[in-house]
Amino acid sequence: MRPVIPYVTAALLFGLGVYGVLRRRNAVLVLMSVELMLNAVNLILVTADTTVRAVLPHSGQVFALFVIVLAAAEIGVGLAIVLQLYRLRSTVAVDDVALTEPAGSVEQDAEAIR
Repeated sequence: MRPVIPYVTAALLFGLGVYGVLRRRNAVLVLMSVELMLNAVNLILVTADTTVRAVLPHSGQVFALFVIVLAAAEIGVGLAIVLQLYRLRSTVAVDDVALTEPAGSVEQDAEAIR
C-alpha cells in the first residue's frame, strides 16, 4: 500500500476542517468542521499503524478508537451548548454570541437570587 494517498487525503480533510472552523458562522457547522479534523487525525493514525512497524501492535488503531470516543463526547457537550444558546438567544450564529456579560447583569442576578 502506498501511504502517500491516505496522508494527502487526511491533509486535505484537515485543511477543509480548519477552513470550516475559521469561516463558518453557524455553531453546528463549526462542530461538523471539528469532527472533520478529528476524522483526518484518525485516518493518519490508522495509516501510520499499517505502514510503520511499531513496538506496540495496533497502537494507531487504539488511539483512533480513543479519538472516536472523545469526538462522541465532544459532540454531545457541543450540541447541548448549542441548544442552550439557541434557547437563550434564538440564534446559533457564532458572531452574535457575546463573550462577556454587561456589568450590571451580574449584580442583578445576585439580587434576584437573594
